[in-house]
Amino acid sequence: MIETGEAAVPAATVRRLPRYLRALADLQAAGVHTTSSTDLAEASGCGPAQLRKDLSYLGSFGTRGVGYEVAGLATVIAGALGLGSTHRLAIIGLGNLGQALANYSGYAKRGFEVVALLDVSPAVVGTRPTGGLVVEPLDALEEVLAREAVTMVILATPGAAAQPVAERVVAAGVREILSFSPVALQLPDDAVVRTVDVAGELQILAFHAAARTPR
Repeated sequence: MIETGEAAVPAATVRRLPRYLRALADLQAAGVHTTSSTDLAEASGCGPAQLRKDLSYLGSFGTRGVGYEVAGLATVIAGALGLGSTHRLAIIGLGNLGQALANYSGYAKRGFEVVALLDVSPAVVGTRPTGGLVVEPLDALEEVLAREAVTMVILATPGAAAQPVAERVVAAGVREILSFSPVALQLPDDAVVRTVDVAGELQILAFHAAARTPR
């Protein structure tokens, strides 16, 4: 369970909240003002009963016969996710993946801002892969995190470098890490790590593809 405001919200529910928020944003963009639990659940890729249970952890929403008010519900979910203020991101590791992440255009509309880029390679340090921010040396990690008031880190380093870099990040006071490095990070219990294992997900898809292939 994760404490958010007055209620303890299950971790599985927290993982689904961004899907609900994205679906609500799509409805707002389409000019839809109210939606039913059935329609919102379908747009979010889950069942109506699951959606209603998840939302019950955040409060009482919806009107029988009318449904959910889209803008209001989006505001509540964004607040529960801590998106009331902009989160300041640092990207560590500016290889091909790191540069792609740095150039992603969707951060701002979701409440995030990339404020620092760091890498260990002399060939990369000093460049401007986004046309704006200059890549700074990894040696200056602690100074950069403090100077830019970084609240979250995206880790895109090679696997061998991930653990020591993550330890420095946590020691510097940043507890939220999104890791694209192919290792299981061992960090203090108060650090929150989300790992995106691209190769692992592809292997799972390969398993399903193989299962459909006649033998």
